[in-house]
Amino acid sequence: MILDVIIPTYNRHSTLKRTLESLLLARCPSGLSVRVTVVDNNSVDQTPETVAGYMERFNNKLRYVFEGRQGRSFALNAGISSTDGDLVGMIDDDEEIDSSWYATIHSVFSRGGVDFIGGPYVPRWGAERPEWLPENYLGAIGWIDGGDKVVPFDKSYPGILMGGNAVLTRSILNKVGYYNTNLGRNGSRLLSGEDDEMYQRLLSVEACGLYVPDLIIYHYIPPERLVKGYFRRWCFWRGVSSGVIDRDRRMAVAYFGGIPRYVVGAAARGLCDVLAGMISRRRAASRDFSSELAVWDAAGFFYGKHFYRPADVKQLEASTPARVSFSEGAQSSDLSTTV
Repeated sequence: MILDVIIPTYNRHSTLKRTLESLLLARCPSGLSVRVTVVDNNSVDQTPETVAGYMERFNNKLRYVFEGRQGRSFALNAGISSTDGDLVGMIDDDEEIDSSWYATIHSVFSRGGVDFIGGPYVPRWGAERPEWLPENYLGAIGWIDGGDKVVPFDKSYPGILMGGNAVLTRSILNKVGYYNTNLGRNGSRLLSGEDDEMYQRLLSVEACGLYVPDLIIYHYIPPERLVKGYFRRWCFWRGVSSGVIDRDRRMAVAYFGGIPRYVVGAAARGLCDVLAGMISRRRAASRDFSSELAVWDAAGFFYGKHFYRPADVKQLEASTPARVSFSEGAQSSDLSTTV
């Protein structure tokens, strides 16, 4: 069984070191071969040098791929297409895997009949947790806890498969296709939705997925994400992402002005709650901020549905340089290209 671990990265060479260290320290069971691919998505920091510095320690099982088209979805797709293992694992460049991560993957997929798995994100705080942090918006900082039991990813699961801690079979990816490049974080824009759109495609083909509580990653949450401005931007762009998806796949719900009525209702209740909070000073700060964020969600959805237009993919492809990769022993003057 061959597992290809894909790490998309953008200007985070310092946290990428911790990610790579965790991959080296984790126990790898017999019967599982692990290869790691770092996809550099236009970084201007020391990412290439950082990866090169780890080549020898990974014993020729670490590769560097450059993807010039900006966006997390482009980076993920570049990593997937440049590998050929039975399994594709995805983690982010600000995460560390638990020491049992490989063993959990091997145990689950050895049983057969499973197409994809995901697991919890345990926060590692870069600053004190603010009192205004709403429990229903923990996804904004990548704090995911689906409980302590193995449960199926299906329509009753109260979440989705998040791409920062996911493992899929190569065969199911070939069946449903790769990530939507009109979605996903792109530079400073906190556009998202690529995981949600992929998850819906997996469900549409009745793929078998499991939430596995032992598939643990530790997610660093920097101080700059623990401010209200970040949450407002995240909610707005999540709404934009949902609006973009809705243009192509309209939901089976009631609409009002081109917006799902439940989104409008949540925003209206949120606005009323915000106004009520201005009058009463005894309410929890987290409740007031949660109400405000519902309004940002709706505003983003409206903008995404009616006004936002993703960059022209063909124009981006025409202007991007070729992807390059290197592994241990390759010199800068002897790089192999992958197309």
